[in-house]
Amino acid sequence: MTQDLLKTPLYDAHVAFGARMVDFAGWSMPVVYTGIIEEHVHTRTACSVFDVSHMGRLVLRGPDVERFLDRLCTRNLKGAEIGRSYYSHMCREDGGILDDVIVSRFEDHFLVVCNASNRGKIVGWLNRHAAGTGITIDDRTMQTAMLAIQGPRTMELAQQLVPVDLGSLKRYRFTTAEYLGMRFDIFRSGYTGEDGIEVVCPATAVQMFLPLLVGQKDKPHPVIRFAGLGARDTLRIEAAMPLYGHELTEAWDSLTSGQAWCVDLTKEFIGAAAMRLLKERGLARQMTGLALEGKRIARQHAAVYAGDAQVGEVTSGTLSPTLGSSLAMALIDSAALARQDAAFTVEIGGARVAAKVTPLPFYKRK
Repeated sequence: MTQDLLKTPLYDAHVAFGARMVDFAGWSMPVVYTGIIEEHVHTRTACSVFDVSHMGRLVLRGPDVERFLDRLCTRNLKGAEIGRSYYSHMCREDGGILDDVIVSRFEDHFLVVCNASNRGKIVGWLNRHAAGTGITIDDRTMQTAMLAIQGPRTMELAQQLVPVDLGSLKRYRFTTAEYLGMRFDIFRSGYTGEDGIEVVCPATAVQMFLPLLVGQKDKPHPVIRFAGLGARDTLRIEAAMPLYGHELTEAWDSLTSGQAWCVDLTKEFIGAAAMRLLKERGLARQMTGLALEGKRIARQHAAVYAGDAQVGEVTSGTLSPTLGSSLAMALIDSAALARQDAAFTVEIGGARVAAKVTPLPFYKRK
């Protein structure tokens, strides 16, 4: 690991709790603590804490900032409600996806959360389009920390730590609380398919707050545990949540990625014309769920066949700890999917493994 990797405010805690640290988008991040499967199951059944401080946090202010973001985002942000967050994409003119973002409307500003690997690109994109508008983009990533607390016991346990009513907080809404005079923004959202919250706070506050959440290495919390990037990935695949660089990329558009629900083609935004044309012509490829025979894992770029013809490739795959089966998301030719007699296989290690088209998501919490 090189010395120039960025470190989140939780870095020392990760090391103290025995995490294996890896380079992720230029950050030193925990990939696993006790085991990916163990951390995955604990998140599905109890409560886990994920450090997501590497993700970009950008504060936008200025005249007509709502209209500005509405033009850059696929989601309709006109009349965005104070206290609400919106999942969206930012795209090029040709529809290629620059990033997927969460846009949150505060009373006097907007917060845009973007992927760590795309932070520089998105800051540049926003500044380019903000030139001459009076809109300011303040990158608060290094001054703040961000935690995702996920699992069926999250709301019960988190309520014991914060002086606000979390029970009344709806999905994709947020509220603000204070702890020792410092501000905490609490969002009911996450990236695991479970209920939970995400918390943004000053970087200096997290060291005081963290022992209340996870305890100490020699006296850990009896229920709340750290989880790493490995479990975060298996959890999000089960829930069919897209990952930039896998299901989302500049090489294709939001509709092809299977995320049409966050695209409003009735409004004007950068990339709208290209996507309207794609919809009119029909999508050449579609994001599809596959259930594979056996236990072998289909990795990204694994070829998908219908008979002897390659008709697509895997974008993400895993052996699901929850369902006990090999699952994959894949980009497949629409013509092949339309054939009633199509028999799909995925090439793994030089062998073809039978695969059946299955609806997404693979897992839904009860």
